[in-house]
Amino acid sequence: MWVKICGIRDEATARMVAAAAPDAVGLNFHPPSRRFVERETAARIVRALPESIAAVGVFVNASAADILATSAAAGIATAQLHGDEPPALLAELRQRNPSLRLIRAHRFGAEGIEPLVSYLEECRRLDAVPDACLIDADVPGAYGGTGRTVAWDALAEACRSVELPPLILAGGLTPENVSRGIAAVAPWGVDVAGGVESSPGDKDAALVARFIAAARATPA
Repeated sequence: MWVKICGIRDEATARMVAAAAPDAVGLNFHPPSRRFVERETAARIVRALPESIAAVGVFVNASAADILATSAAAGIATAQLHGDEPPALLAELRQRNPSLRLIRAHRFGAEGIEPLVSYLEECRRLDAVPDACLIDADVPGAYGGTGRTVAWDALAEACRSVELPPLILAGGLTPENVSRGIAAVAPWGVDVAGGVESSPGDKDAALVARFIAAARATPA
């Protein structure tokens, strides 16, 4: 089970999280977020991580130029697009930096999986299919980080009839419920931010360790 701990804001937290050995950490470049980091801080965090832990840049409606410049400056090889980015933006990123891995977030709500299916069809037409899709809860006016869980059973049912890239489950996951989420959805990976924080934006070492252990102990 691939595990990402998202919303790392400083080097000390990066080292603390790295001790629990997740597969990746997320660095948030969306200024309104309480987990936002500047490029220079992100670069120091990346340098503090062991090579075994990937750094993922989280972007919301940023331009291709900004995503590429920020990723290069911070030493990030994966960009997570968490806003309303069109398939054409993914195609531009693929053309300008074919080695940059792309994770596309989808907010799963009343419309179900169909908007994502249509989106991926256009990505295929443009030869820009993302490397993975992250499924978050659909909360009006929010781009993520709400602490709301996805309707796991509905998501699992919707995914049975479609072919998707590797699926990362996010949205309101905690050490207490991540096993249930994995059992219901059978994702390729899981992503957590607030569920391992002792206060908004502050990661808790014990919660991080418990989350990773629970996720990896659950058969997908």
